[in-house]
Amino acid sequence: MTMQQERWLSVDEIAAHLGVNPDTVYKWIERKKLPAHKVGRLWKFKASQVDEWIQAGKVADTDPQKQTG
Repeated sequence: MTMQQERWLSVDEIAAHLGVNPDTVYKWIERKKLPAHKVGRLWKFKASQVDEWIQAGKVADTDPQKQTG
């Protein structure tokens, strides 16, 4: 059984995949533990890991835009 190798995505690519601004991706890495891997100075992502993270509701846990007060 051979699995197709999943490609590593850049910040811009994962932002486009999620429909968010790249700045949001950096904030999620820092504040919400978005699954990311640092390669040298660059952040890289596997879309499948990010999709699982989103589906697990991690992004909604402490969304600063939804907090009041």
